[in-house]
Amino acid sequence: MIIMDELKLAPDIQAVLETVYDPEIPVNICELGLVYELITKADGTAKVVMTLTAPGCPVAGDIIDEVQRKVGEVEGVEQALVELTFDPPWDKSMMSDVARLELGFM
Repeated sequence: MIIMDELKLAPDIQAVLETVYDPEIPVNICELGLVYELITKADGTAKVVMTLTAPGCPVAGDIIDEVQRKVGEVEGVEQALVELTFDPPWDKSMMSDVARLELGFM
């Protein structure tokens, strides 16, 4: 994950992102490697650039809404934005060792 953190809130934001799970996979979105960038600006804006495991993910809207809501609840964040991207496309190599172990890929 790339972090640009003018507000110095990255640890708090990452902590809430670690509570967001893909309902079909018992691993959080950070360990899955779905969060590409976390950007905070001095004006209170926090932006999460992320992807999904598949472009046609049936719960995409739910995951994005949960990320936006939870990041917006972090003290110091005035506006939470979520940008969905599929470049680069996600693959299993983006998962952390913890995720691979949890899902039986190690």
